[in-house]
Amino acid sequence: MRKIAYLASCCWLAALFATAGRATAQQGDPHAGTGAHTAGSTAAPDSFFLLRPDRVFDGEQMHEGWQVLVHGGLIEAAGPAGSIKTPPGTVIMDLKGATLLPGLIEGHSHLFLHPYNEVSWNDQVLKESRAERVARATVHARATLLAGFTTTRDLGTEGAGYDDVGLKQAIDKGVIPGPRILCATRAIVATGSYGPKELSYDVESPHGAAEADGLEGLTKEVRTQIGKGADLIKVYADYRWGLNNRAEPTFTVEELKKVVEVAASSGREVAVHTSTTEGMRRAIEAGVSTIEHGDGGTPELFAAMKAKGIALCPTLAAGDAIAQYGGWKKGIDPEPERIREKRENFREALASGVTICMGGDVGVYAHGDNAREMEAMADYGMKPLDVLQSATSVNADVFGISNRVGRIKPGLLADILVVDGDPSANISQVRKVRWVMKEGAIYHPAAGN
Repeated sequence: MRKIAYLASCCWLAALFATAGRATAQQGDPHAGTGAHTAGSTAAPDSFFLLRPDRVFDGEQMHEGWQVLVHGGLIEAAGPAGSIKTPPGTVIMDLKGATLLPGLIEGHSHLFLHPYNEVSWNDQVLKESRAERVARATVHARATLLAGFTTTRDLGTEGAGYDDVGLKQAIDKGVIPGPRILCATRAIVATGSYGPKELSYDVESPHGAAEADGLEGLTKEVRTQIGKGADLIKVYADYRWGLNNRAEPTFTVEELKKVVEVAASSGREVAVHTSTTEGMRRAIEAGVSTIEHGDGGTPELFAAMKAKGIALCPTLAAGDAIAQYGGWKKGIDPEPERIREKRENFREALASGVTICMGGDVGVYAHGDNAREMEAMADYGMKPLDVLQSATSVNADVFGISNRVGRIKPGLLADILVVDGDPSANISQVRKVRWVMKEGAIYHPAAGN
């Protein structure tokens, strides 16, 4: 076996990137071997790497002294030091002072949006070209991966049509670096409920989501989005279309049930945006998979969610960001009422035992800053180890991808994050990324993959 200490790993990493570049180049490609290609999505099928960190978080528990053997793009073995048999030629990587985790899973992203303090949501949808939005999404995907998030559930392109499907395909083909994407494509809203609404009412403006109504209309729209490549369906059970722009329910229980029925017939889940108590009640009765935001939650509603196996994705960081964009000086000013209410809402959700996903509505704030939601969850009362579970095994289970990712387990994809320190003691350590592995290919933040 060849032993390569981490402190000397820059050299072999550079070689690995170059090798991956040559592997993805086609015969006769003028860029072959030049490093112009991004590292491929899989490692050489016969390569073995033994990773030796201080500790391994397997998606459920932290294990001191564990090691992980990677073979090609899969996890071959994991367990205590000395328990793993290594084939001849295995590359040993000593990762002193580090924690090894499953690649993190972002539960609520919008890769086609960027922070609202840069450009408002309305102006992004109305004024930015599709070409610009795809270019930005490409940058956002790379930033997400290099932050340690190897999978993301992207819940709507916000006016960019089905471009998330194309982005996903480009990543899967190795054209660009990025996380594995679960696409919701356009999302679905009730006619007249969604924006933008800046233009004169007699001017038909672009919409941030697909409008559909009634059982027949919703059936057709769900099937259309599935046909275009949606991995799941996103629907808005309420929105700010009430009097004086109050959030009020949009779809009836029967309409929501129809969305769930049609999606389920194709094996797809339904994620529901709702911030009102009534919107949540209807979504729960309809049997959706996840509730996004859930600001109108009550102990009774959270108990009902738990009973029906519906998970909550609280998106704490988005509210925090919007409050700061509005002038709140965090750490200096008293917390706004909305933030205090969200803290209480999250506390009640924790107490109820409802399954809680990790998803921050990233896009409202910067991509690559995905750890902001994890820090907020810990700040609002969740134990760091539970936050790590939410961002790995819990999200994998809820999103129906636990047979591929979310744990350090033999047979699963080699999606791995290595960070300095111990994030179960200080959740902010997930920001201290040494490198990220996706399906056996390593991406190093400092190398500019």
